[in-house]
Amino acid sequence: MPRSQGSTPAPANDEDAGDGARRALWKGVIGFGLVSIPVSLYPASRGQAIDLDYLDSRDYAPVGYQWVNKVTGAVVEWKDIVKGYKLDDGEYVVLGEEDFRLANPQMTQTVSIEQFIAADAIPPIYFDTPYWLEPGRRGEKAYALLRETLARKKRIGLARVVIRTRSALAAVIPLGDALVLNTLRFDAEIRPAEGLHLPPGGRASVAQRELAMAERFVDELSADWDPASFRDDYRDDLMKRIQAKVKAGKTHAVPTADELPAPPRTSGKVVDLVALLERSLGARGGRKGASTASPAKAASRARKSAPPARKVAAAARRKRAA
Repeated sequence: MPRSQGSTPAPANDEDAGDGARRALWKGVIGFGLVSIPVSLYPASRGQAIDLDYLDSRDYAPVGYQWVNKVTGAVVEWKDIVKGYKLDDGEYVVLGEEDFRLANPQMTQTVSIEQFIAADAIPPIYFDTPYWLEPGRRGEKAYALLRETLARKKRIGLARVVIRTRSALAAVIPLGDALVLNTLRFDAEIRPAEGLHLPPGGRASVAQRELAMAERFVDELSADWDPASFRDDYRDDLMKRIQAKVKAGKTHAVPTADELPAPPRTSGKVVDLVALLERSLGARGGRKGASTASPAKAASRARKSAPPARKVAAAARRKRAA
């Protein structure tokens, strides 16, 4: 991959710019043969999805989620969660950070290059996540030597590495003044195309006149790769709709806790309403004026007389608007 095909892109985001602003995900070495190059690993991609929250459509309060103990139903804090490998008998082997690090100390600290292959040898479907490789102290010269050699020979390094807790195959690729480590999917992770209804390959599958016209069309639309000329138009259009709704006043305030009806206090046990009414009626001892209606009918009247929660929330919104 010749260096002339691209220059080193700008930092991933504004806060990444500046010395010491980024935080390395991983520090170790690039190793091949007897050569070791100290490097730090940094993310080279970022998501740009619009951040949307889930809301309750009845009062527009945010909806959250919790980690729950599947046996007791109790809420579990993140600090109390550990990772475990389930055995056939249902028991677990618990793994801590030390276990992941010591499973293979060399792999967790080394980008171990095993082969050098042609830059265009890997089909695009195998590429996964890119990372920047930055040379460490006193590693600049060896880093530059590897980068220039790969660029001149149009080769990339095929390596193994552990990032966080996942072992990965990776390609070490020269890009401008940088080396990029791009993780690759293993062959077993690629779904085969068998079973898809695909037309047969080869020139015999299309008419020559059609092929010539298609090739001419491709030639007319051919251009140099310019990633900065492409934008996420759908994201921009969706933001315009959001801004238009704000301008039109189509926003919804989130109710505060004191504006909503307080939840009933319970002991955590399932309450049998009919049984409570029966005991209440029994305690009255048939006093004069006591209701002779059945417990089921009394429970039904009690439920119907209570204002629905959505009406209470709506009344609270009207009060705020006034």
